[in-house]
Amino acid sequence: MAAEIGKKEELLKLKVTGKSHVKPNKKIGKKEFQLVTFDLPYLAFYYNQKLLFYKGTDFEEMVKKLKDGLSVVLEDFYQLAGRLGKDEEGVFRVEYDDDLPGVEITEAVADDVGVADLAVAESCSNLKELIPYGGILNLEGMQRPLLAIQLTKLKDGLAMGCAFNHAVLDGTSTWHFMISWSEICRGAPSTSVLPFLERTKARNTSVKLDLSLPSDPLAASNGDVKPDPPAPLREKIFRFSESAIDKIKSTVNENPPSDGSKPFSTFQALSTHIWRHVTHARNLKPEDYTVFTVFVDCRKRVEPPMPEAYFGNLIQAIFTVTAAGLLSAHPPQFGSSLIQKAIEAHNAKAIDERNKEWESAPKIFQYKDAGVNCVAVGSSPRFKVYDVDFGWGKPENVRSGSNNKFNGMVYLYPGKSGGRSIDVELTLEPEAMGRLEKDKDFLLEV
Repeated sequence: MAAEIGKKEELLKLKVTGKSHVKPNKKIGKKEFQLVTFDLPYLAFYYNQKLLFYKGTDFEEMVKKLKDGLSVVLEDFYQLAGRLGKDEEGVFRVEYDDDLPGVEITEAVADDVGVADLAVAESCSNLKELIPYGGILNLEGMQRPLLAIQLTKLKDGLAMGCAFNHAVLDGTSTWHFMISWSEICRGAPSTSVLPFLERTKARNTSVKLDLSLPSDPLAASNGDVKPDPPAPLREKIFRFSESAIDKIKSTVNENPPSDGSKPFSTFQALSTHIWRHVTHARNLKPEDYTVFTVFVDCRKRVEPPMPEAYFGNLIQAIFTVTAAGLLSAHPPQFGSSLIQKAIEAHNAKAIDERNKEWESAPKIFQYKDAGVNCVAVGSSPRFKVYDVDFGWGKPENVRSGSNNKFNGMVYLYPGKSGGRSIDVELTLEPEAMGRLEKDKDFLLEV
């Protein structure tokens, strides 16, 4: 079967058939929104890529419906039709003007390959051609659209590859936009939950950054941003059924901590399961440090709390460190307790202190700065990705692109089968991935 899929992947003969732009349906005028402390660290990340597959037969009609719906939803989410810019002080911002070209749409054809072939493809590297802006830094949003979409005609459906500028929005805002767009396409007269666009309500500190793209792509210094060449990595999706998730959660809650802390959540239990088994698969020495990183949504944590519909980045990375030997020698409660305490300690005061520290000495992250021997979770199974139904059914599969992936990066998605099932999209060095694939305690094969 794998060999068969491999053959199918090689057959991805993709031909670009057209490019166009979509703007909001109505005049909006000139708008400017300062990027705030929560947004700025991601300028040196790459565009955030998502890939959705749909069954369908009338590609032209699907594309027309998508473009028409996009022009309506952009009336509210018009920041995505803008560009990055700087004010006279050198502070980054999102700039919108009716004269800008809008969202970039690429149309392509790969009609000798079917949705099912791509939905089971192991590595996103085989799907790269289906998503625009591979290897494009968010900083390039000064010259490029902040959202680019590629619609590829397949034998029996459509692949939708999206690239979102991560300096402008996080996962919560990404899926808010996608679900709003799909509702319009299904016939809703307008966006049901309007985006909250006032970023400075979350943090109103102007930070001047002396940051530019290198003029010579082979040389980078003096604040220039240059990505490192990627190491060879493997990507794989591990699908955990509802019963497997329940087993992981009940195991970690069998012997609750005596300090009276809350039971461990599904997220904390699954994160520990991944962290422990990846650490084992890496063959680390007992004294080696290992870091668990989670990008936590701060909307309800900041003071005053921000609405769920806050549009922008309102996340911060939280780091938990321990020795590999301690993590594996203790039962899973040990790791879950570390994660739980780190998440619970990240309150409004901690967020404010982190922001002040960053503002006093701004550090532009590279996407791989998540820590040594790291496991980093950058998506949530709470995102309703299978609700993105444009009128021809739920997506057959949802994937992340290859941008921003490094050794230990994890994206969690709800399972296609629904319920409490979760898909774990994991990137590792090939040797560690090979060992993890044989780890029956990780896979929980019944």
